[in-house]
Amino acid sequence: MSNRTLTILGCTGSIGTNTLDVVRQNPDRFRVYALVAGRNIQLLAEQIQEFKPQVAVVEAAEDVDRLRALLPASHIPELLSGAAARVQVSIAPEIDTVMSSIVGVAGLDATYQAVCHKKRIGLANKEVLVSGGQLVMDAVRRHGTELIPVDSEHNGAHQCLRAGLRTEARKLILTASGGPFRTTPREALDHVTPADALKHPTWKMGDRITIDSATLMNKGFEVIEAHWLFDFPPEAIEVVVHPQSSVHAMVEYEDGTVIAQISATDMRMPIQYALTWPDRAPAPVPRIDWTQARHWEFHAPDFDKFRLLGLAYESLQRGGASSCILNAADEIAVAAFLGGRLRFPAIARVVEETLNQMPFRQPASVAEILEIDGEARRKAQSVIDANAVAFGPLNTAALATPAGLGDK
Repeated sequence: MSNRTLTILGCTGSIGTNTLDVVRQNPDRFRVYALVAGRNIQLLAEQIQEFKPQVAVVEAAEDVDRLRALLPASHIPELLSGAAARVQVSIAPEIDTVMSSIVGVAGLDATYQAVCHKKRIGLANKEVLVSGGQLVMDAVRRHGTELIPVDSEHNGAHQCLRAGLRTEARKLILTASGGPFRTTPREALDHVTPADALKHPTWKMGDRITIDSATLMNKGFEVIEAHWLFDFPPEAIEVVVHPQSSVHAMVEYEDGTVIAQISATDMRMPIQYALTWPDRAPAPVPRIDWTQARHWEFHAPDFDKFRLLGLAYESLQRGGASSCILNAADEIAVAAFLGGRLRFPAIARVVEETLNQMPFRQPASVAEILEIDGEARRKAQSVIDANAVAFGPLNTAALATPAGLGDK
């Protein structure tokens, strides 16, 4: 197994910190060249002291001096800031692998440039493929880049597809926990508060992805990603609700065989898989005890209650920049919900209205994708502003969580 030198985009987030734990457990296999963070300067300073990268990148120029003041004189790496610096450390000749885990389109350009420079990509940033799937995957094929998904579902699908030829695979099945409102009546969703929606039953994640999981938008994004990663048409990608979250993905082959990937809910396993593929190595994750009785459920998702999942399929069928618009509008709508300006069901209404109002475009560059992303954000905000009464929150008393709300 070859050693790897890493740039970690989003080092202070959940995937980034778990990636560093994998590095910590395997110091003879992995070395960190660059750490790229947002505004969590304190944590970045601690990571620099432990992993001693050659370069550290922050989002804002004013944070460089703040970071420098937190570091001991014995080890101060080169300190940079901004989008150009993210690209610089993602294509540096010193590295062979980029862990792409920046949340949002901020990670798109650096990841795309890393693909074009034939770096191995551990992809944990949904927006890279949701917003720029055609562009990125064309570059992957053109440059022969290794792009290994880190999301548990796509990583599971990657493993399942090792069981046979891609041409023999008939259907890809992605599992969803169902989120905190799996059993909540549709009419009760008007009363959901941000605190309710942030209680994910399985994973601990950032606020936006937790809300996206509650609406099943996150699963919709995964459908779009799976299409680009594995070249399945939308109709061959199925979502099933599996509350136990033990089976992450399944592939059905032509002969009726179904291969499932099963593991504990620990992101260090797919992260390590992406770094060591095609080899496997011992991972510091819990093992499943097969002597213990267990009950696994599988259900069809409710497309009426969770409208955003259907919109993801529709945007994929529509093509062009539709998925980019979907993502941008969702981010604005989720922020409005978290800020108390939208009711929970109105997230989907904002996204659908934004998709309907934006013209069809086929982006041909990262710059054009970012331009469309910005336009979609502005359009989504205008939709929210124009529907403040219809989409806005109920009165304070109505916002109290009704008895029985939530998953059981």
